[in-house]
Parts: sequence; structure tokens; C-alpha cells
Amino acid sequence: MVPTMADLQLTDDVPPAADDGVWLACIECGETFAPFDEIRYTCDHCDGLLEVRYDDLPTFDEFEGSGVWRYNAALPFEEGVTLPEGDTPLHEMPRLKDDIGVDALRVKHEGMNPTGSFKDRGMTVGVRVAQEVGVDRLACASTGNTSAALAAYGARGGMETLVLLPAGKVAAGKIAQASLHRARILEVDGNFDQCLDIVQDLAARGEAYLLNSLNPFRLEGQKTIGLEIMEEFYADNGEYPDRIVLPVGNAGNTAALYKCFRELVKAGAITEEQVPKLTGVQAEGAAPMVEAIENGYEDTRRWEEVETRATAIRIGNPVNAPKALPGIRETGGTAVAVSDEEITEAQRDVAGEGVGVEPASAASVAGLRKLRREGEIDSDESVVCLTTGHLLKDPEAAAEAGNEPEPVANSTEAVLDLIEEPSSVAQTVRRQVSKAADAPLVPALVASGLGVAYLYRKLRSKE
Repeated sequence: MVPTMADLQLTDDVPPAADDGVWLACIECGETFAPFDEIRYTCDHCDGLLEVRYDDLPTFDEFEGSGVWRYNAALPFEEGVTLPEGDTPLHEMPRLKDDIGVDALRVKHEGMNPTGSFKDRGMTVGVRVAQEVGVDRLACASTGNTSAALAAYGARGGMETLVLLPAGKVAAGKIAQASLHRARILEVDGNFDQCLDIVQDLAARGEAYLLNSLNPFRLEGQKTIGLEIMEEFYADNGEYPDRIVLPVGNAGNTAALYKCFRELVKAGAITEEQVPKLTGVQAEGAAPMVEAIENGYEDTRRWEEVETRATAIRIGNPVNAPKALPGIRETGGTAVAVSDEEITEAQRDVAGEGVGVEPASAASVAGLRKLRREGEIDSDESVVCLTTGHLLKDPEAAAEAGNEPEPVANSTEAVLDLIEEPSSVAQTVRRQVSKAADAPLVPALVASGLGVAYLYRKLRSKE
């Protein structure tokens, strides 16, 4: 039996609460609110999740410019607090495509945003809303990427930023970013979900403006991932992708992409048949969404204990599940859990094509491979895998997944002897370096990664 789901149907009725054609709607009870008259994250009446709604939905013909704000006709403002963000590459993966066995495979690399993750798309909108409602302190709970993005965009907007992180569970590169952008960092003796509980309490007391994905305006920026994928894939292939596979933590991207596609259908830009199947991937140690899909649950059940090396998706209570579960089900998608070993192998596979991603990002490729192997995905499908963060977000994980340095004597002859050994690991190193060298921005990113690691060690040494 298909479970009861939230009402996500878009309406033609414009409520009195609308402000310049924009309003908030509760997905549970249907109550509507003005978008900026008060600070609210959930429904005043039933505590349900809110969605941003519009009286006029654009088609592709109405977009111009580049980056996230190319799509301002589908957003609440003409422009936000911007660095700028968006316009990320849609990489071809020819060897990986053939190895997995699908008709077409692209990787949408969100790690090429200014702070190295997709979170920048949400923050450019969310921090602009914070300015609109007149707050001066921003806050988030984070597994790392949210804190880095919020700190950068808060700094850009001239606002105080507070981030709560689970102690000992966040990659060094991400803490270093938040620190350098002058956020106040609190390491909580608990997991991400407990950090979020505290931040929600702070927001309810009026102490800070919450910018986790519970905030509906965050997802407005993130839906531009879907708009870029549809435009870029169509321009290259003359059709839209059959499926989008993405990592799932708090399920914000899944919810945002489904909203993107619902709006495109409502605007007449695409048909319902052209909506890609949304397919979520979680780590086995943190898979409440997969559990809900496999068991037909109406909502997720909170996992109190979660563990995975993919720190960005180490979340046991995805707050956007009421929006994301319908997105998976209504598009004909599915969800799958993968092991940490499968994630690491996928991280290596993607790196073998010259594209570097953090472990959580590689979960999408690991999930695609597993579903293809199990026959859940057909060989004639065209697929886009979303990778959400750059490899230098977690340099320690990248080093562990990569090749070990080889000692060699201090002479050219010793180097030649080593690299000419047929079975030498050095040959593998040489092949990998050759592939990676063609990737854009590699020298700058390597330098920034080394700087991040150094900064983190200096911060720790002060404790």
C-alpha cells in the first residue's frame, strides 16, 4: 500500500497573504503565510513544513545570465548575497559509463561552487532573506559543508554567524573554512541531529536566524541545480535525463529537485513524462530514507545512532523527508544504501576520470553501480549523478583512498629505476596524476587543500 503523502500540488489560487506574487504554504494543512512579515520555518498551526510558492512560474525562455541568479524569475528576489555561485560543470564520464553499463552518464559537480559544495546555492537566497526580515545573527547545525557556506555568505552579508558541529565528526577542511570566515564554532558533544535540535530551539527563542534546510528559502536556491541539469543535459543530448541519482543526508536536494520539476511541469516547460526519476543514495550506517522507501513508511523513523565515513550524510533524522519521499515515489525513483567500502571505491572511480569529490558525493555513483548491478536501472537509461562536495573538503579521506607515496633515493637514476619497474605502484600513480592533471583548477585547489589542512592543525594546536 502506498502511504499517505504530503500535499505538494501547486495551485493557481493566489492567497491574500502573497507579497508581490510570493507566499509560503504549509504542505500538511494548506495554510498560507506572507513570506517576509515574520520569521517562520514551519506552519504556525500544525508545525508542518513550508514551501515557497509563486503566482507566475517561468519557462526556460525566461532565464538569462549565468549562475544561480540566472533563474531569478523562479526565485523570490532579483539577486541575493552572491559570491557568485552555480554554473557548475556537468562532466562526461566515458569510461565509467561503459564500466557501469548505461546509455549516458554525467556527473554534476557541485564541489565547484565558491566554498566547495552545493550549499552555496541555498545560502545566496537564505542570507538575502535574512536581510529582508532584519536579522543580524545567522545559525546552523552542520556536518561541515553548511557551516562553511553559511560562514562565507554571512561574512559577505556582514552578519554574525554561529555554527554548531558534532564534536570530532566533521572533516578538517570544513572546520577550517568556517573558522577563516570568522564564524563562531561550537563543537557539541552529540550528533548532527542533536545539534539541529539545539539550533531550532535557539531560533524559536529568537536568538538566531536558522539556515538549515528546514528553512524553505534554502531549498529555493538548491532547486537551481535541477534547472541547470535540465538545460545543460538537453543542450548536449537533445533530451532530458531519465534519472538523477543523488546522495541523501537531510534530503534537502531531493526535495528541492522535486519542487523544481513540479514547477517546470506546471509552467508547461516540460511534461510529466520528461521528469527524471529521483533516486536517493545513503550510507548503510545512516539510511532512514532507504528504510522508509523499502518499507513503505509515510515518514522516516529517526536513527539515534549513525556512522559512516561519508561525514556529509551522517544524518539520522532527515527533516525534509515529508517533501523528499513523495519526490522519489512520484517520479518512479527509488533509494538504496551502500557500504563505506563501496563509497570509497566510487570515489576512486570518479577520480580516475579526473574529477575529485568527497566521500558523500561519491555515494551517488556507488548507488548507481549497485542499482545497475541489481537490475533496478536499465542499460538504456541516461543518468546524471549529483556530486555535492569537492574532494578537498575532506583531504584525509582523499589521502586514505588514494595511492601511497613511494620512498626513493636522491638521484635521477634511482627515480628511473623505480618508475621503470613493470609492477611498480609508481605506474599507477603516474596514470592517476596524468588523468587528474587535465582537470581544471587542480593546481589552485591542491594548494588551497594544503592550506586548509595547515590551518586546521594550527587551530588545534591553540587548544
